[in-house]
Amino acid sequence: MNTFLWVIVPYLCLAVFVVGHLWRYRYDKFGWTTRSSQLYEDRLLRLGSPLFHFGMLGVVGGHVVGLLVPRSWTAAVGISDHGYHYAAVGGGLVAGVMALVGLVILVYRRRTVGPVFSATTSMDKVMYAFLVAAIVLGMWNTVAGSVFSLGGEYNYREGVSVWYRSFLAFTPDADLMGEAPIGFRLHALVAFGLFALWPFTRLVHVFSAPVGYLTRPYIVYRSRDDGLGSRPSRRGWERVG
Repeated sequence: MNTFLWVIVPYLCLAVFVVGHLWRYRYDKFGWTTRSSQLYEDRLLRLGSPLFHFGMLGVVGGHVVGLLVPRSWTAAVGISDHGYHYAAVGGGLVAGVMALVGLVILVYRRRTVGPVFSATTSMDKVMYAFLVAAIVLGMWNTVAGSVFSLGGEYNYREGVSVWYRSFLAFTPDADLMGEAPIGFRLHALVAFGLFALWPFTRLVHVFSAPVGYLTRPYIVYRSRDDGLGSRPSRRGWERVG
């Protein structure tokens, strides 16, 4: 079971993530969009969207450091275990709360605003469920592992993080995840499920950037042609009034 859950399932989800994005880009370029609903309602969106997106930036940054940076590296630059622990817990909780509150506002908006709800697809609902589950489980692991550390605190940097790096190196040690607390295992499974769903949702917009704006031509303005209309011609950039 450890091999199935922590070797086969993660690589299947990773394959779906990669191949799914290639397929989506090849056959559904016009669907590669956030499906913006700002025209329908923007009051709640102005509050929930920044909270969610900035919170998720903090969450992703924390995961990158926690999973990819070995404990020996932070120790080598003089960061103690206690210092790292307090920074990770404090920053993780703040980012998690921001992301969760923002997501709740966005879900509430999507459920209560008629036009926005009508534009909601079944895949959107599944995506929101996985996002909520992943954020809640991540925050629970932070609180339970640090505040309510019954029977000793679990050091994920010597378990989950090592497994994740071995997974990326294609030499996964399934026993490391098999020995992790149930909260960490559920969080990992939900996260991999979200990665498998990713190519088929609006989350694909994460990989879109307005790079074309750097090379697009300038918009050129010219003066009004003489003889058009009954009013005297005026240069287009002159002050009106």
